[in-house]
Amino acid sequence: MVEASQQNRLPLRAEPDPPQIGGVILAAGEARRFGAQKLLAPLDGRPLLQHVIDVANASCLEEIVVVLGSDAEAIAAGVQPGRARLVRNDDYASGMASSLQAGLRALDSRNHAALVLLGDMPRVTATLIDDLVSRGKETRATAVISVWRGRRSPPVVLHKSLWPAAFALRGDVGMREILGPRADVLEVTVTDELGSLEDVDTPEDHRRLRVRDDTPVAFRRSDGRSSAP
Repeated sequence: MVEASQQNRLPLRAEPDPPQIGGVILAAGEARRFGAQKLLAPLDGRPLLQHVIDVANASCLEEIVVVLGSDAEAIAAGVQPGRARLVRNDDYASGMASSLQAGLRALDSRNHAALVLLGDMPRVTATLIDDLVSRGKETRATAVISVWRGRRSPPVVLHKSLWPAAFALRGDVGMREILGPRADVLEVTVTDELGSLEDVDTPEDHRRLRVRDDTPVAFRRSDGRSSAP
């Protein structure tokens, strides 16, 4: 027999799941301007891509997927993914849109948003990632995007409501045109304390990034000593 006090008890409302944000590292490009596979180019004793993987692993992201395409086997063998998962986009030659879509599909369905990173930005920091994730969870903004030297740039947090627009993209495009006219996008200015969003597209870009002993990467030997004259 049910007691009267229990008869009048209202059913408990299920609490909404806490927001979860997964990370997608785009690393599928053909690196044509670089002339070789830039993501394996050495920087401070690690491949370029390893820097991005390491800071993502050190961040508060719930999960991380790295989307590979061009030279996928060589890159997979050349990096240590840690808690990140490597996924392959066989359609990488069609452009960035297909790699973004592959990354979003690989994330757990429980994620409320995705933080998208580029594999050729080795000076991004876990501090910046955590800041973007925190703002995304607190504000529930449709997107939280970095602003570097006055221009919008990845990393960017994309709420799940934007994913259908991402899946409709075709070719070598990202979310810039979709986010541009929206008023519900939160911008975060990237200061020196949050890191640097310099990307590496050419050998000249690579040379501008110095190793810790201030020796140009092109002159650093595998044993860590300088071979510069």
